[in-house]
Amino acid sequence: MAIRTRGGALGHQAHGSRLRSVQQPGRLPPGVASVLSVLSSSAVVVDSNDRVLRASAAARAFGLVKGDQLMVSELLALARQVRRDGEIREGVFEVPVPSASGRTTSFAVRVAPLGGVGGGGLVLVLADDQTESRRVDEVKRDFVANTSHELKTPVGALALLAETIEDAADDAEAVRRFASKMRQEAQRLTSLVQDLITLSRIQAVEPVPDPRPVSLDAVIAEAVDRCRMKANARGIALASGGSRGLVVLGDEDLLVTALLNLLENAVAYSPERTRVVVSARRAGEGNAELSVADQGIGIPERDLERIFERFYRVDPARSRATGGTGLGLAIVKHVMAAHNGKVTVRSTEGAGSAFTLSFPLRGERQEEPK
Repeated sequence: MAIRTRGGALGHQAHGSRLRSVQQPGRLPPGVASVLSVLSSSAVVVDSNDRVLRASAAARAFGLVKGDQLMVSELLALARQVRRDGEIREGVFEVPVPSASGRTTSFAVRVAPLGGVGGGGLVLVLADDQTESRRVDEVKRDFVANTSHELKTPVGALALLAETIEDAADDAEAVRRFASKMRQEAQRLTSLVQDLITLSRIQAVEPVPDPRPVSLDAVIAEAVDRCRMKANARGIALASGGSRGLVVLGDEDLLVTALLNLLENAVAYSPERTRVVVSARRAGEGNAELSVADQGIGIPERDLERIFERFYRVDPARSRATGGTGLGLAIVKHVMAAHNGKVTVRSTEGAGSAFTLSFPLRGERQEEPK
């Protein structure tokens, strides 16, 4: 657990629990306990003998304190340095979470003398859990890097094709051939930009701000109609079935987008002259499900947990060949989150996949007057 010194103010974690006395609370300067109880950070006060006088419940839950002992050796070393010279110190360190998962929690810490001159060697340790903020930062960095890479490919291809057309200006057949490829790359670039816009819009409005009654029959009909041309081109039959008349509250365009992404994936990853089936059904009390089942190549078990990540591809070469952007399933996941629902998948390699969208039905008390 390495600690690095750093400057600047520390962040804040979720509201901590009130501090509780551990040993000799009377040694704390007057009013300190009241101040510590309203701090959002995990807080620990240690005395001149390195014993914990006061610790928040959060500090104990994270494993920073056990009994009257500060359990993180690096943190204890910082407290001793502060006690010796009275200088405030800051650092970042990681501590294993008390669970079988083996995960670690990242903390930003600030250690300061407490009580000033005559404070009796008391030291205050404040720790803020920064695990989530660091994870978000990593996701942002990965997203920017992946987006740059994905945009670079079609843009580079368009530039190269344009140069080739210039060199082949006297060859009409070559110009037509390369112009067709330029059109394909432009369409791929358009799809990627549109998916990025859709993903950004969905993330900005979770949940759906103005949900309206949406007929799942209409959603299925529209998605199947938009996908039919691609399916016909590969000899794949699209079929729909299940319960009819189901109505949910939400955004019809977003639900069509989610279902269409599932259908297009099913068509792209299915052998020719196979069948893709979309069906609706009432599931449990007050819930509806839309399922898309194919007879395609299936998804390896090791990839099932990652397929909803942005730009994650089980088979990158095939995905690019079919024009996939790598954002379709991420969009589906966020659409379902915006509708208080979820998406699940069952798949067997070589036997096909079944994706299921689950969300609440519109309640009877919300039915429109007849």
